[in-house]
This record gives sequence, structure tokens and C-alpha cells, in this order.
Amino acid sequence: SILGDSYSTFEGYTTPLENEQWYFKTKRDRTDVEKVEQIWWWILCDEYGLQLEINNAYSGSTISYSGYYGRDYKDRSFITRAPNIGNPDIILVFGATNDDWAGAPLGTLKYEGWSEEDLYFFRPAMTYLANYLTDNHPKSKIYFIVNDCLKDEITATIREVCNHYGISVVELKNITKKTSHPTVAGMRQIAEQVGTALKPKE
Repeated sequence: SILGDSYSTFEGYTTPLENEQWYFKTKRDRTDVEKVEQIWWWILCDEYGLQLEINNAYSGSTISYSGYYGRDYKDRSFITRAPNIGNPDIILVFGATNDDWAGAPLGTLKYEGWSEEDLYFFRPAMTYLANYLTDNHPKSKIYFIVNDCLKDEITATIREVCNHYGISVVELKNITKKTSHPTVAGMRQIAEQVGTALKPKE
């Protein structure tokens, strides 16, 4: 299952369907992606023999409750959507890009006793999410996919939190993009880099 943001959306292929989309069936000028078969997770499933259970991707969503222009994103945050990913063997979390772009406040790391207010800050929100996923999916292998353009403090936080919880980190490199989103070439690069992390070549 996938817990993601715009990079993982495609119209008609998210659960729930009402989630905000970024990639659509009708051609848009924003990137050259126009078919679901070009999305990274489709390629990954097709080429690595995986079966997608749930794709809970929501365009513009943040890990924390803090969104763009100071808006409250609790309704779409990764934390709020985390209970709705089924019961998969593998969980792919692909997020934090919007926390970075929206300038969500960082806060400080906290590994227990979270308050509602804490979850408006990126660092405690990250630990809360990691704690929730590992607690509720003890048999699942969890990977956190990190975009290649994030601020150092965001990436460093992800590394530290995932290390604490035993979550594998996939740091993307040199992804081809247009309007800050993966192109067809970029989607294939993501699929290949994530696939290599899931099933290292001998």
C-alpha cells in the first residue's frame, strides 16, 4: 500500500477517489504523464511482481497538520489518512515534500505523549506517523521515499526518525521533473530506485 501525495496520484486510482489529484486522464501541460501505466507505482508493481492493495495518495498533503499559507491540513495529513491503507506486506510512504514546500514549522523530535498542537510541527508529526505505522503494522516492511529536492533539515529528520523506528529510507536522486513533478522519465527513475531498494540486485 502507498501513503502519498501528488507524486502518487492518478485520477481514478486513489482510495478514496475523492482525494485531490495532480495527474489526470485528460492530457495537461504540467507534465507529459497521461496514462496510469506511466506512474511510478504502476511500473514498480508491473516489473517487480507486486500487487497494490491501497493507494491513499492526496495531492498537496503534508505529514503534519500545517498546510500552505497557514491553512489547517489535518483533514488530508498523512497522520489522518494512515489508518486507511489496508493490511499490506509492504508500506511505501512517499511524503514530506509539501511540508517542505509549505514551510511547515519544524518543532522538536518527540517520541511519545504527543498533543494535538505537536502535530502541527513536522518533527513530532514524523515521529507520530512512524510510531503509528510500526505499532499498527508490525509485520509490514515499511519504506519512506524521500524526494530529491528537500531541505537538509527535512531529509535529516526523516533519516533520524526512520532509523529510530527501523523504517527503511529510499533517498531519490536526480529525478527528471517538470513544474516540480516527475515526468514520464522521472516516474521510471522513481520506480527503478524504489525497486532496487525493495529487491536489491544480486
